[in-house]
Amino acid sequence: MPRSLTPLLLRRRTVLTTASASLALPLIGACAGSAQSGADSFVFTDGIGRRASGPNLAMLKGGQAAFPRADRRTWWQPGYSVDSFSRLDGIFPASTARAADVASPWQRAAREPDIRYTSPASLGGGRYDIDGYLDRNPVTGLLIARNDTILVERYQYDRDEAMRLTSFSMAKTIIALLVGLALEDGLIRSLGDSAATYATTLEGTEYGRTPIRALLTMSSGVKFREEYDGDDDSARLSRATFVGFSAGGAAAVRAFNERIATPGARWHYASAETYVLAMVCRSVFGRPLTAVLQERVWQPMGAEAAATWLTDRSDLEIGYMGFNAVLRDYARLGRLLADGGQASSRQLVPRSWVAAMTAAAFTPGQTGRPFGYGYQTWILPGRDPSFGLFGVRGQYILVDPARRLVMVNTAVRSDARDRGNADTFALWEGVRATLRG
Repeated sequence: MPRSLTPLLLRRRTVLTTASASLALPLIGACAGSAQSGADSFVFTDGIGRRASGPNLAMLKGGQAAFPRADRRTWWQPGYSVDSFSRLDGIFPASTARAADVASPWQRAAREPDIRYTSPASLGGGRYDIDGYLDRNPVTGLLIARNDTILVERYQYDRDEAMRLTSFSMAKTIIALLVGLALEDGLIRSLGDSAATYATTLEGTEYGRTPIRALLTMSSGVKFREEYDGDDDSARLSRATFVGFSAGGAAAVRAFNERIATPGARWHYASAETYVLAMVCRSVFGRPLTAVLQERVWQPMGAEAAATWLTDRSDLEIGYMGFNAVLRDYARLGRLLADGGQASSRQLVPRSWVAAMTAAAFTPGQTGRPFGYGYQTWILPGRDPSFGLFGVRGQYILVDPARRLVMVNTAVRSDARDRGNADTFALWEGVRATLRG
């Protein structure tokens, strides 16, 4: 546990109270299930399950007694990810959004609900419970909440509730929230305005000529290859922003300046589009994005711990990834979205903006993936809608606003295209099916 967060955790433990045993949920013992991975059992304290092991332990430890400590050279490698994904702000420069003076309270279910799910046939099928899911998947943290009650909170690989776990592209949805606040304040006049209207250093570039709405929906029409193979455009963008602690800014995106489609016509996932939106937000607010987030969202929603965001040399938050927070604050963010931007009877983000963010501008057929896409937010298909914040290598906040359900999953998957992610979505459908009422 990071020393700087230990006192904070001790001060804020009082925000968790036990919910009434009258919750209308099917219940099981806290330690039910088998450890198919050979991992040790979870130990529960104050309703939180923790264990030092988890699946793929030998690979993640590399034969060492402790998880290897990462640095700027090794942080992305699977064998270092348990360490790096829970302290990325200790490896790279970051700005901070401070916690609320008084954290918004969570209640806690007396016992975990009996959640079962069917794993996809592509992963071998089978029926599993929460223990089975964690035995099969390299999850660092799992939290399931309904309304203001935490139903499940578990940590593997010796991670804990005080660690700021990284989000990767979940951060993109936070940028969309900030765009909505800028629009509400009149700092952005129209989503039809070009990015260069506000971020003037982008003048003369294709990204600068792109309307903000097209950037929000990943449909700029600018050529950008994001395959996570170490030699693609996303790797070039990372080197130009935070990996090499480079200057960032307009110079980081000028390399991507070939237009191959009309803005808004074709969906194509590109982290550079979110970085451009971060530049726009920094320009219109005139101060760090973490300062805006702290004032308008993080503290008003009652965050219990500080959040951090990686920055480039100009102190611009890189936007497309690098946001780090504790698991319960990620759940508070999901709850804020489930409630249409409202927290503690205050409308922090316009309800109409949250509705626009979470409506599919592009369908699964148009994205070529199992999901639709709104404003920097993934939309799960079906007549019973839910949406999500997705991050590479297993990071998710999944939200069902009708049921007021939130699931947070952080992980250390070894591959950006790990097909095991399908198990997380199967679990989510199991959660929604179990907690229908």
